[in-house]
Amino acid sequence: MTKQSTAMMAMPAATNHNGNRLHGKVALITGGARGMGASFARAMVAQGAHVMITDVLDDAGNKLASSLGSNAAYRRLDVTRRDDWKAAVEDTVRVFGKLNVLVNNAGVVNFAPIDRNDEAMWDQTLSVDLTGAYNGIKASLTAMKQAAPSSIINISSTAGLRGYRSLTAYSAAKFGLRGLTKSVALDLASAKIRCNSVHPGATDTPMLAGHEDAKKQVPMQRVGKPDEIAQLVVFLASDESSFSTGSEFVADGGELAGLAPGQ
Repeated sequence: MTKQSTAMMAMPAATNHNGNRLHGKVALITGGARGMGASFARAMVAQGAHVMITDVLDDAGNKLASSLGSNAAYRRLDVTRRDDWKAAVEDTVRVFGKLNVLVNNAGVVNFAPIDRNDEAMWDQTLSVDLTGAYNGIKASLTAMKQAAPSSIINISSTAGLRGYRSLTAYSAAKFGLRGLTKSVALDLASAKIRCNSVHPGATDTPMLAGHEDAKKQVPMQRVGKPDEIAQLVVFLASDESSFSTGSEFVADGGELAGLAPGQ
């Protein structure tokens, strides 16, 4: 093998930030005003999707939607409120004509060991991170069946695949979201609706603030970028992943592979 051919094989493929991989897709993203959710919205619009951005951060959500042009809109959605969900789905169909991609991304995290994790922390985390996704799936079913093939993408975590100290409620919710994903995938396969979970490792978002040492547990010795997770979401939203359902997609810099030298 020549040096030139070796170099060509080693060169990473360029990411296509403008294209039509999601042409004909209409997505609703929860927790979409900032962090990973905002990256999902930008990446999906760049690939031709129409996106309803939802959140409880109205200023940030409206600003993001305005920056993305006519292919994006924003509305307020508290994922714990089922009436909010009904209205959000109705608005998405009214504005964009249909709904065939649901990204359950909204989440909260409370860091506390079990002996200091009170009932309020538990209830809040489970209601947003797990029941919020259930509410969204239930509210979206009719629209997604009508617009099938459709895709549900649940944003879990590496905490849905292994335990972490001081993340009692968060780990329980993310493990639960993984199980919900599998059951929903089985229930809806015949309706041409796929359901998969994404499991990011430590990622540079507001949720990671105050935990800058998180990269120490990552073999690649860095945290992930929201745009890197967004590429997985684009893949799962697209017809490129048409034979994938009920599966976990991990982006964690090798964290779950085991202990790396220096860890």
